Amino acid sequence: MQALWISLVVIFVAELGDKSQLMALTFATRFKTGPVLAGITAATALVHLVSVGLGRVVGDALPTTAISIIAGLAFLAFAAWTLRGDELTEEEKGKAAKTTRNAFIAVAVAFFLSELGDKTMLATITLATQHGWFGTWVGSTVGMVAADALAILVGRFLGARLPEKWIKYGAAAAFAVFGVLLLAEPLFA
Repeated sequence: MQALWISLVVIFVAELGDKSQLMALTFATRFKTGPVLAGITAATALVHLVSVGLGRVVGDALPTTAISIIAGLAFLAFAAWTLRGDELTEEEKGKAAKTTRNAFIAVAVAFFLSELGDKTMLATITLATQHGWFGTWVGSTVGMVAADALAILVGRFLGARLPEKWIKYGAAAAFAVFGVLLLAEPLFA
């Protein structure tokens, strides 16, 4: 259960202000919310399953202290990445705007491709090196889908006027705190 809750919170925070939320909002303006969320869920579950698999391989190959230091540095890098920000490229905006196929398939394929190598995938790999794969997979998937669902709902109700500055700073601070805690862990073990 610990892996599930840690992963859910970390990935939810990581997803705030991410380009995936912008994609979710864009797709939700063209399609019904149900197929959009179903596509996001399917793509996220698959990407995060691959991520936890990679995380377990790395976790089994490295000593615990090395994993903690690498994970701490990764989370500090995620904090900087979050402050830098994420935006949809013109190509990604065009694909989201022009899609006329089945909403589920369009969303699932777009999300799967956009999440490969994204910070939430890397964060899931990092979490899986230290926690159980199943809890990490379920928690990271639920955290990402919840954050994207929140973006859709808030975007619809507030006319897509999210307080990006505060979301960005909050997410970066959370990553920095997790990074410092992970770096300090070997010192106090």
